[in-house]
Amino acid sequence: MFFRRRARMFCWLLGGRLGPVWMWKALLLFVAIAFAGQLLGVIFNKSNGQPTAHSVFSSPDAQGPSLGSCRPHTHIMFLKTHKTASSTVLNMLYRFGEERNLRFALPLGYQLGYPLPFNAHRVKGYRGPRAVEFHVIGNHMRFNKIEVEKVMPEDTFYFSIIRDPVAMAESSFAYYKEVAPAFRKAKGLGDFTDDPKKYYDPRLRNNHYARNLLSFDFGLDHNANFSMALAQHSEAVVRKTFKLILVSEYFDQSMILLRHALCWPLDAVVSFSLNARQQKPSSTGVMSGSWVGKAAAAAGVSSRGGRLQAKMAPSLSLTEDQKEKLRQWNALDWYLYKAFNRTFWEEISRFGHAQMEKEITLLRTRREDLARVCLKDGGKPVEAHRIRDKNIRPFQSGLVKILGYELQPVLDNATRMACLRMIRPEIQYKDLLDLKQFPQPPAIQGQPGQQSQGLMVAAGGTFLRRDSSRTGEKVVGGEPGGRTLEEVERDWDGSRLGKRNQTLIQGQEQKRLR
Repeated sequence: MFFRRRARMFCWLLGGRLGPVWMWKALLLFVAIAFAGQLLGVIFNKSNGQPTAHSVFSSPDAQGPSLGSCRPHTHIMFLKTHKTASSTVLNMLYRFGEERNLRFALPLGYQLGYPLPFNAHRVKGYRGPRAVEFHVIGNHMRFNKIEVEKVMPEDTFYFSIIRDPVAMAESSFAYYKEVAPAFRKAKGLGDFTDDPKKYYDPRLRNNHYARNLLSFDFGLDHNANFSMALAQHSEAVVRKTFKLILVSEYFDQSMILLRHALCWPLDAVVSFSLNARQQKPSSTGVMSGSWVGKAAAAAGVSSRGGRLQAKMAPSLSLTEDQKEKLRQWNALDWYLYKAFNRTFWEEISRFGHAQMEKEITLLRTRREDLARVCLKDGGKPVEAHRIRDKNIRPFQSGLVKILGYELQPVLDNATRMACLRMIRPEIQYKDLLDLKQFPQPPAIQGQPGQQSQGLMVAAGGTFLRRDSSRTGEKVVGGEPGGRTLEEVERDWDGSRLGKRNQTLIQGQEQKRLR
């Protein structure tokens, strides 16, 4: 009885004193809708990681000092030389192109026909001389200017990077020890250096890694007897095509020169070192499992019981006399290095030493800022097995460990994406760009980085593909003279693209590269 009286009084107040009931119902409904909208908005923002402030990549520091009225170059040819920090440079090109939706001249596998001279038909989507506009080409190739010009526009900017041949030899020996027959036979780098002709046979496959590797990558005759006439002609050939030659030992100075040559913002040339090796080679095996094991087997690393048996880490120590012997053995590379190192410092003198120091300081400060934002442990590289995200683990090859990075755990979406681009390994990044340019049907499209488990490059440049369409496990390699397997895939316009991968290696057969 009491409650009925209270209800009648409440209705009387609403209807008579405070307005009609329908008005209050409408008001309550409006309040409920507004509250629900706010609640959903908060949930949506949290789930999408919207930043509460601008991303560090959108700050004014990202642009760097003014470059005047120049226009950014978007037609770029980078000759990716071996063991010269070229993977770090390629990452910059990948980032710049991806952010601006540029078209890459990508290989059918992971290298553009290397170690054979480059051929335009090695480019995925190639339709004839300049029939398709490609903006960037930069995967490993043996340079062949005539064929490159079929792919790239006339206004393409050509550049490359070089390194002291002694340091290159040390890195090459550690990385290609089980690939190059000349290195494989030697106990250590000093042993090879003392008598290189004892181990070196120019007829054997992959021995190009053991002599004048830089000259080989530039498409020059790396086995010719050294003469001043040969050296000067080789230098002239390179100078005629390449507008800028960077020097690995002076990487930051190189990035400043490159930024001004390409008219790019500062962040485009800020990088973290990629594909770096652990300074102390590992004496324990790091490669195991099916596809990795087969890749290593094709590269000549012994296997037993499904797991790789580790070999002792090679000795890389050299005396001063041995370093001089290496320079003589790689005389053409040594001549080119000295010539373009001299040109490099002439460029810096024209740029201005004071201005160079100022911009290097800005570059290094920016790198430290981005490392603090993006990377765990202050940006210290870590071993691959410690990286939780498999999509950013660097591929392991040779008898040394290749290091990578881990991202900070809590990043907004925009920052995480930009940071991820900076540390994504070369193989996974190539896969991602490939999927963007040549989309696969949803039923067979995998995550970026997973393609590398189907097609890999073992040390030495051999294409390795896991073939599940036949009985047993087979690997398709790229050794000349082997049997061929016709494979068909879709090109950029949906047409069928046939390509031939060579040398079918069946079952558990192991074959050393020659």
